[in-house]
Amino acid sequence: MRSGVLLAGQLLAGMLLAGAQLSAPARAATPWSQAQQAVVVTAADWDASAGQLHRFERRGDGWHRVGPALPVQLGRNGSAWGLGLHPQRPDDGTPVKREGDGRSPAGIFAIAEAFGYADDAGIELPYRPMRQSSYCIDVRGSALYNRIVDAERVGADAVRGSTEPMRLDLHNDGDQRYKLGFVIAHNPGNRDGAGSCIFAHLWKNADTPTAGCTAMPEPAMARLLDWLRPADRPIFVLMPASEYARLQAPWHLPSIDRTASRKDIAHE
Repeated sequence: MRSGVLLAGQLLAGMLLAGAQLSAPARAATPWSQAQQAVVVTAADWDASAGQLHRFERRGDGWHRVGPALPVQLGRNGSAWGLGLHPQRPDDGTPVKREGDGRSPAGIFAIAEAFGYADDAGIELPYRPMRQSSYCIDVRGSALYNRIVDAERVGADAVRGSTEPMRLDLHNDGDQRYKLGFVIAHNPGNRDGAGSCIFAHLWKNADTPTAGCTAMPEPAMARLLDWLRPADRPIFVLMPASEYARLQAPWHLPSIDRTASRKDIAHE
């Protein structure tokens, strides 16, 4: 999504050149090589609007699952290659994320700030309380595109046309979806039209997809935020299962095929 958070900046500093094609980078060369935590979401295919979320920690002998997988809701039209830490998507006809396409960005992304309705969340991630005047700008051509701003600071004209008020409860009859969540650092360069305001947030219900975010029940989000640690440079990974299976080994990502052990689940 969005803002110039220091956490996201640390991870994005090592991004690959925009012209690089999807390939098999050596671990030492990847921008995510220092990540010790990974949130991995897989879906059945590019058009699937639901998926499974997995958590992993990297310890001395590799990636280890943390807890069981859980269901999540994705974009109403599925997913599409986004802009993040991964190399540029291949020119093979797979979908590419665009503003308003109803698809969740696929790829590897930094996890930026958390946000919510409360003044404080008691978590390690940087947390930003939202106000009635908080908006994420999804207006193409805006100088503030893909950023969370406060209308009281930037002015009413700067947020005019935005469809993303961050206090949905105050703007949409008590809507709780943004009560708690975090920014997925898609399109960190704020490229106009490439997609904006991508979050992990609470779902409306188990059957309602999103406009392009990843949504889950509140207890799952609370556990996830309690677990994430900025010092471990966490990453967010989302791909159709076939793409993940193809890229998992060359990109040094966790394997999701093995069964979680008792020791892994004990981390819950």
